Amino acid sequence: MSDRFKNWMLAFRPKTLPAAVGPVAVGAAAAFADGSFHASAVLCALAGALFLQVGVNLANDYFDFKKGVDTQERLGPVRVTQSGLIAPGKVFAAMVIALMFAALFGVYLIYRGGWPVVAIGTASIISAVAYSGGPYPLASHGLGDLFVFIFFGPVAVCGTYYVQALEINTLVLIFSLPPGLLITAILIVNNLRDIGTDSKVGKRTMAVILGESGACAEYFVLFSVSYLIPVALWGTHAFSLFILLPLITLPMGAGLMKKVAITRGRELNPILGQTAMFSLVFSLLFSVGVVLQG
Repeated sequence: MSDRFKNWMLAFRPKTLPAAVGPVAVGAAAAFADGSFHASAVLCALAGALFLQVGVNLANDYFDFKKGVDTQERLGPVRVTQSGLIAPGKVFAAMVIALMFAALFGVYLIYRGGWPVVAIGTASIISAVAYSGGPYPLASHGLGDLFVFIFFGPVAVCGTYYVQALEINTLVLIFSLPPGLLITAILIVNNLRDIGTDSKVGKRTMAVILGESGACAEYFVLFSVSYLIPVALWGTHAFSLFILLPLITLPMGAGLMKKVAITRGRELNPILGQTAMFSLVFSLLFSVGVVLQG
């Protein structure tokens, strides 16, 4: 039983879950600042996001094995399907169950927000599968970075805000940019590590297209823009110094950028988890700054 639990934890990839938490926190903070906070909606949005993230992870594990992307040359953490730890059919079934649970929590959000939530939820589930599955896998055609940014940034943050306030504004869209950018940076580390093996199997991620130096530059740009957004908000004089709280992470962010510049191969695996945790810390500090604005 212990081995089974460990294998499923490998499949669920708990270190990626901060990517689901950060955007919801920012959306909740924006609604709180506007006096529109709704606890039940936030909890359902968080649960749905977590199950959706697990579903994406399982889909990636299953479809990358089926399409021959994951091989014995893989440099990343163990994939349970490719390694034979869990049968492909079980991984696929678990993916379906995770996505069903995500949809289940979405029922209450549909009750609150109506058809816009149906559209958001449907697009999110389709993208979760299409990221690595289907006839045109997004991740294999250089579109992974764009879709991760869209769904973990504007869609997740604005969607969380919408199910509370039942409206959207431009400021919330701006708030959504740092989480989307930093979660995209997690993907960049993953794809930078796999440039060699992805190239061999014809998987053209953005890192493969840009090359190592280009992928590193993309990582630096995403970090830099994420830091510039709270500074720009403060510069409008509409926000107090609290909006600059994410700048506390500058030493950590600079350290990660330095590591990405000089690290390659399996040594990037710890940096993957560190970037995920950085995105969460940044988003939480940003959320506090939004709540304390004024």
